[in-house]
Amino acid sequence: MKITRQKHAKKHLGFFRNNFGVREPYQILLDGTFCQAALRGRIQLREQLPRYLMAEAQLCTTRCVLKELETLGKDVYGAKLIAQKCQVRNCAHFKAAVSGSECLLSMVEEGNPHHYFVATQDQSLSVKVKKQPGVPLMFIIQNTIVLDKPSPKTIAFVKAVEAGQLVSGHEKQSIKQLKEEQGLVKTPQQRRKKKRKKIGGPNPLSCLKKKKKAQDAKPSSASAKKRKRVRNRSTSKKVLSEQLSAEG
Repeated sequence: MKITRQKHAKKHLGFFRNNFGVREPYQILLDGTFCQAALRGRIQLREQLPRYLMAEAQLCTTRCVLKELETLGKDVYGAKLIAQKCQVRNCAHFKAAVSGSECLLSMVEEGNPHHYFVATQDQSLSVKVKKQPGVPLMFIIQNTIVLDKPSPKTIAFVKAVEAGQLVSGHEKQSIKQLKEEQGLVKTPQQRRKKKRKKIGGPNPLSCLKKKKKAQDAKPSSASAKKRKRVRNRSTSKKVLSEQLSAEG
C-alpha cells in the first residue's frame, strides 16, 4: 500500500514539475487543521513528508495561521506548537490578520508564482484551492499523508496551454529569462544603476561681453576747464585817467 501511494505521489509530482515548474525543495504551506490532524495521527511531519515525496521539503506557514491558532486557545495548543516550528512566509496581511484559510488562498493566487503546496483538512479551502491551476493539494486520511491528484481545473489549464490558447506561468518565466540573457530586457541590476549627468555647455549668460564701467560724470579738479579771465573794468579806467593827468 505504501509503495502504491509513493508511485502516485511520484506521478503527480512529475506532472506539476513538467507543467508548472514545481521544484525542490518543495514548499508546503500548513494550516491549523493539518497540524491538528498530524498531532492526532502521531505523524512526524518533518520525517514523513520528505520520505513520502522522496525529496527535500520545507514546512511553512504564515503569521495569520499562527494568529488564528493563538486565538483558538488551549484546544489547539499542540497544533500551535507544530506550526511555530515551521518557517514563516510573509503574507500581505501586515496590518490586519485574516483567517488562516483566506491567507493561504491568497498565497497561491495569480498562478502560484512561488510553487507552494497547500496542506489542509478544511474542505472549503480545498475546493477553492482546486480552482487555482497548478497548486498541489495535500491532506491526511486514515493517519497517512496523501498528495491529491491534479484538479480538473489544472488539467484543463494544461490542455489549453498545449493547444496554444494560454501561456503558463512557468513558460512566462522562461521567456523572461531568455530575454534577459539576450539583452532584450533590462535586469534589476541594470535598472538600479544611476544615470550619469550629461556634461552641459557653458552658461550662455557667462559668454556675454562685460560692459565697460561708466566714466565718472564729474571731471576731477585737475582736468577741469580753466576759468575765463574777467577783466576789472573799474581798475583799467583808473589807470588810464592817471596817465592822462600825468601827461598834462
